[in-house]
Amino acid sequence: MTEDAHLSNVTSSNTPKYDASKTTSEISTDIITEKEPKRHKRETWSRAFDFLLACIGFSVGLGNVWRFPYLCYKNGGGAFLIPYFLFVIVGGIPLFYLEVAVGQFMSKGGLQAWNIVPLFQGIGLASCIIVFFLNCYYNVILSWAFYYMFASFNSELPWENCNHTWNTDNCSTDFARDSNLTGRPEKTLLDPVTEFWENQVLGISDGLEDIGSIKWDLVLCLLFAWIVVYCCICKGIKSSGKVMYVTATSPYIFMLILLIRNSTLDGAADGVEFYLRTNITKLKETKVWVDAGTQIFFSSSIGLGTLTALGSYNKFTHNSYRDSVLFACVNSGTSFFAGFIVFTILGFMAKQQGRSVRDVAESGPGLAFIAYPKAVAQMPGAPFWSVLFFLMIILLGLDSQFVGVEGVVTTVVDQYPRLLRKGYRKEMFIGVCCIAMFFVGLSMVTNGGMYVFQLFDYYSGSRIILLVAFFELIAVGYVYGVKRFRDNIMMMVGHSWMHKTLPYMIVCWMVLSPIFCITVFVLSTIDYTDLTYERPNDRVYKYPDWGIAIGWSMAAFSVFWIPVVAIFKWIKHGASWKVLKLLVIPYRLEPHQRRPQDQFERSLYDLEQEKIGLQTISTSPSSQRYTVKSGDVNLAYAGPEVPDARTASLTSDQGLVYHKMHLKKTAKSRSDETHISDKRMGSPHNLRQMLSGIFSSASRQSTGRLRHMGTDIDAL
Repeated sequence: MTEDAHLSNVTSSNTPKYDASKTTSEISTDIITEKEPKRHKRETWSRAFDFLLACIGFSVGLGNVWRFPYLCYKNGGGAFLIPYFLFVIVGGIPLFYLEVAVGQFMSKGGLQAWNIVPLFQGIGLASCIIVFFLNCYYNVILSWAFYYMFASFNSELPWENCNHTWNTDNCSTDFARDSNLTGRPEKTLLDPVTEFWENQVLGISDGLEDIGSIKWDLVLCLLFAWIVVYCCICKGIKSSGKVMYVTATSPYIFMLILLIRNSTLDGAADGVEFYLRTNITKLKETKVWVDAGTQIFFSSSIGLGTLTALGSYNKFTHNSYRDSVLFACVNSGTSFFAGFIVFTILGFMAKQQGRSVRDVAESGPGLAFIAYPKAVAQMPGAPFWSVLFFLMIILLGLDSQFVGVEGVVTTVVDQYPRLLRKGYRKEMFIGVCCIAMFFVGLSMVTNGGMYVFQLFDYYSGSRIILLVAFFELIAVGYVYGVKRFRDNIMMMVGHSWMHKTLPYMIVCWMVLSPIFCITVFVLSTIDYTDLTYERPNDRVYKYPDWGIAIGWSMAAFSVFWIPVVAIFKWIKHGASWKVLKLLVIPYRLEPHQRRPQDQFERSLYDLEQEKIGLQTISTSPSSQRYTVKSGDVNLAYAGPEVPDARTASLTSDQGLVYHKMHLKKTAKSRSDETHISDKRMGSPHNLRQMLSGIFSSASRQSTGRLRHMGTDIDAL
């Protein structure tokens, strides 16, 4: 078989047909579009401020309002601020910036971001699972808040008295009076706020064993919450970034209004005094340091993968280090500020009930849906202040939910960009994610839903994130190399003021932050107690063993993937020492991500190219060369026109054919370009052509005359 016949057979069976009139670059484009459809360009933040606002919106949420103030008063008041701010400097800022910088440098989120160290790519999967669980139960809180806000649009709040169908004989607005009249112990009586929460909103059952039926009013509120979330993020960061300007800033306005109103209430000063009362002896207790450390992780959203996703939408040269410091100040300041809002109202409650602030102080859902509504009910214009409070809760929660869902979506979309970055597929996928999380959340809007909610909250996203953060530090600081990571940061932000503080960050990443993570994790594990749910009147529900097992399964299911993915990737590529060394080298960096000493670095990507028939000769970003093996023939082709990623899908025969066609088309292209340039007026070659034409014409005429003369001579 001739060479032309061989080329014809191969191209007709295995490769697309090419028009002979096309140039080399057009042929390259044909190959690219045949194997890899055109994709939408990855989004970036419209403004640099959008990134900082998104971080604040996600991390500054309900935990700042209902968890920090309670921990502060319980752990020594002002004394608690000492370990808290110490851990912000040692762990909060360094870990926050590490996650953001990884996403920004790789310009990817989730699993793809951790291609910076392929051996630890399971970190991205673990974080995605954790934030998925978090999204499922976090929106349930928003459904409760929507329920309360809608119920507040009345002339009288439904939890002000005991004249409703959901109230029982134990309902009382004055425990002392009703106890004397009925002879019942005060401990058996319940206030109308508690009965509204337990009987009307939750319809709570006796335990996890009695899951009961679905509460359709809560289902509608949950559905409404997910519709709001989808509408705000369906267009990606372009839409959610604009919404953040409202949801991330307006809560501060409402908080300021509530603080001014609360400060005028009787007993507000007593609450503030209780909040700031300093008990230095508390610092001797391990629990205080553990609470301070875990609060840093909760309030800064470390270990959830969302910061990496947010950072991936930054421009490569964005100064995210500056944003990390600003975020830490805003986050800690918001937590401290929220304490004044909470304890002024608790001081008012204590004064009204003739009790100590210690007796009325609560945290978590109990603060937002029992303590605060109870205080609001005693204020003039109660419905207005109730709507304002729950609107603030909704706005604080919504932007956290936006970014949480975006973190899950970014992980999957970056993993399958060819499939999901086309047309409206991403919008459809976001809808699928919201629907899936909605259905998981249905288990938490049943009669036993509160018990399911507590399982998710206590196990899926608590102490496990400390372990995830520890693996992040090991991966970047010790495996990838802290010096190389420092160089990468300098490539992104340049020699700014942060250059002087970077050595401190290196010390944190290498020593202080790992010690901080593993110490808090170990201490929290030692201090671990099985989950219980405290109900009013000192009723404590103890979870069954099978419920505890479900909780630990959710916790282990996320971190479990870190070693599993590492082992899988090692075995998949050959389970050799050579493969292990390649697994700690970044997977296929772009030219702008390489240092000079990294230009010829061999990675796992090169190994994959060899397995499919493309053997790397040089990995220089300016001119990448590969050898295509076909039988005994070993031909090489080079050039920036066809990037390696796009020719990687060619088989051996296709590569051989393309190489020969590439040479022919290159020669034809050069000939065409020469022909075009020859037509330019005034070019030397054009002048030579004109003179040649004149002389050749004269020569033909002379030859014709001579031949005519010769014929005449012969005739003679």
